[in-house]
Order: sequence, then structure tokens, then C-alpha cells
Amino acid sequence: MSRATPSDDAPASRAAPSTDGPSGIFDRRLVGGVYVPTFVFEAGVSAIVPVIALTALSMGAGIALAGFVVALLGIGQIAGDVPAGAFAARFGDRRAMMTAAAASVVGLVACALAPNLWVLGAGVFCVGVTNAVFMLARQAYLTEVTPVLKRARALSTLAGTHRIGAFVGPFAAAAVLAVWDLQAAYWLAVGTSLLAGLVTLVVPDVAAGSTEHRRTVAPVSFRTVLVQNRRVFATLGLAVVMVGATRAARQVVLPLWSDQLGFSPATTSVIFGLSGAVDMLLFYPAGKVMDRMGRLWVAIPCMVVLGGAIVVLPLTSTVAGVAVVAMVMGFGNGIGSGILMTLGADVAPPDVRAQFLGIWRLFQDSGAALGPLVVSAGAALGSLAGGIVASGSIGLLGAVALARWVPRWSVHANRTTRRRAGIET
Repeated sequence: MSRATPSDDAPASRAAPSTDGPSGIFDRRLVGGVYVPTFVFEAGVSAIVPVIALTALSMGAGIALAGFVVALLGIGQIAGDVPAGAFAARFGDRRAMMTAAAASVVGLVACALAPNLWVLGAGVFCVGVTNAVFMLARQAYLTEVTPVLKRARALSTLAGTHRIGAFVGPFAAAAVLAVWDLQAAYWLAVGTSLLAGLVTLVVPDVAAGSTEHRRTVAPVSFRTVLVQNRRVFATLGLAVVMVGATRAARQVVLPLWSDQLGFSPATTSVIFGLSGAVDMLLFYPAGKVMDRMGRLWVAIPCMVVLGGAIVVLPLTSTVAGVAVVAMVMGFGNGIGSGILMTLGADVAPPDVRAQFLGIWRLFQDSGAALGPLVVSAGAALGSLAGGIVASGSIGLLGAVALARWVPRWSVHANRTTRRRAGIET
């Protein structure tokens, strides 16, 4: 690839809608086949996150080992990104979603019945891998069936349902743990995974034809896709890493700085909840702006606001101050809802979309793993504030990288690039 040019997206945006395709992003088949399973599946995964460390500690693990067991969820997700793309390309996106839901049941049952740390760790890793498959498949599926000029709204709504599920999950876990033991959270997640798979199964497939076509095409290797798109990954991929790192750092800097200031765990939880609430409210407006104005109108403000808020966090010293900055972080993250999925859908070659998105998510998830490490490195060197500022600075650099590289690769960067590509808006 070289510069953004009229691609397969361009004619798609002007074509008459298919009579058997979705009528809009809230078509009942998309709601039932994508958004509802996403919410249910993510609620279940999020429900077990606070419980994993407690389970490991109850088995005799120390704090460091318990933390590693929790980290296996993210490690499994990174390990599953590329195979997820290959699996979805070979068997279809919806089949990949149903397979991921079924495999997650196996991992969750292993966690619930684990007799030791080895089995618990294996189960957590398995859930991470299946989460990668489910996330990749639903993104590829939604990209396949959604008109290009509604793509950002569809994917930002997908991101929004993910956020809502992640917000609800821990509360659902708290409800069952108030009555039963730690294993109840895993059984709750087993139920949500089964429900997600069942809903996906019974809702009609609006991309069955394209799925069957892809299954007749010779598979393309990971190496081939990486080499053919190496310049995209070396440029825009770097920006993706920066965005992923900044967003993940947000999850770490708030509790660590609150602890540094001596806030109680309850106060920290309330602050974190306020940030998440603001974040959840903005997913649809974010997608609408991206569809109407272009991706950069959301991508750059997202990183400037989020990165800037993280940078100024060490200047706060009161509950009110931290709460205000936390809500600004939530605003910055919220206005970028779905931005990485949308950019990935924009630049992915249609014939190898699933494989490309698998590599794309690998960059995104690697950045998510890097973000907390930057904060931890600063703390290890004796300056938590320094680590926080460094992580926020990555976000500001990410804004510069997005401004430089999004117009280079996406015809949907802004209205100017769309007009040059001949795409009507």
C-alpha cells in the first residue's frame, strides 16, 4: 500500500443497500448477533477479573504470583490475536464467535474447579485466548456487514457495549459473591458465555454469502499479510501501540495515585467509577463525528485530552482534584470509543481482513501491556509521578503520530481525504 486512495470502501459507500443486509447499525440482527453477545460475554469476563487474584491467594500464592496469574488473562489475549485472525478467516466470523464462547466455558470451568495454581493459570490463559477470538471475530463481522459511511458508529457502539459489559460485570460478581463463594463468579461467567454463544447461534447471519466466499479462497499466511502491509504496521501501527498504551495506563494511574495520596479503597473505587461512567456515555456521539467529519476529528482530541489529563494528574492532591481529572480522562477515552477498531477496518485489505485485523489487534494489545509497565518503571525508579507523566506523554506523541499517519493510509481521515478519494459524505 502507498497513500490512501479510492479503495473498495469507495464504491461500497455509494452502492445501493443490499435487500438482505442490515438496515442500519441498530438492525435487530446486528443487535442480536453482535451487540447483545458482546455485552453478555464481556460482562462475564469482567466479572472474574477481580476474583482471579483472590482465588490465587486462597491457594497459597504470594502477591507477586497472584498478580502474574491475573496477567495471564492479558497474555492469553495477546497470544490469541494472530491465531484468531486465521481462524476467523478460515471458518467465518460468527462461527469463530460461537467457538470462542464454547471454549471460554472450558476455561472458566477449569478456573471454578481448579485444584491448584497450575490449573487456575491454564484456565485464565484459555479465557484470554478466547476473548481475543471473540473480539476479533465480532469486529471483522461488523466491518463486513456495515455500510462504510456508518462504520464508525457501528464500531463505536460495539466498543460502547464492551465498556458497559465491563462496567456491569464486577457488580454482577459482587452480587453472587455476597451469597456464595469465590467460585460463583466463574459459574456466572460460564452462564454468560453460554448465553452469548446461544444468541449468536440463533440470530440469522447477514454475511453468510461473503463468509462462504472466503472459505473457498486459499488461506493467506500471517507472514504474507505482515510483509505485504509492513509499511502500514511500521507507521500507523506504531500509533496504535501508543494509543493502546495510554488507554491501559489510565486504568493504573488512578488507583496508584489515589493510594499515594492516602485515599481509602472506597474513595478510589468511586473516583474510578465516575471516570468509567463518563466514558460510557460518549460512544455513539464519537462514532457519529467519525462518520460525518472523519476519523481525525475524534482520534486527535482523544489522545490530547486523555494524555494531557494523565500528565496533570500528579499535580492534584485532593479528592475533588483527582475526581475532576479522572472524569476528564473518562471524557478523553470516551470520545475515542471505537477509534482503533474503525481505523483497522478502514485500512484492512478486504481479501485478508480477518488476518490483518489479527495483527492489528496484536499491536493494540501489546500497547495495552506496555502502558502499565511504563508507570511501574517510573515507580521502580523512585518516582510514581514521573512514570505517570511519561505514560501521558506517550498519548500526546500518539496524537502527533495519528495526525501524521491516518491521512496517509485512510481515505476516511477527514473530509478532504474523502473528497480526494471521490467518496460522497
